[in-house]
Amino acid sequence: MVKKSISNLWSSLSLIFAGLWLVIRIILEYFGFISDGNDRTTGIKDLREEYKKANYK
Repeated sequence: MVKKSISNLWSSLSLIFAGLWLVIRIILEYFGFISDGNDRTTGIKDLREEYKKANYK
């Protein structure tokens, strides 16, 4: 019984830490501190820079 409760506690803690890591990673990617292979935000930033250079009104 103790072994089963320890196992349940460990699985719960690992799920909590996995969720927290996912949230932290999303925040870090959003602000540009880390980047995965397909960087979608830089494409948007490049488009904004091109738009500013073109001086559309």
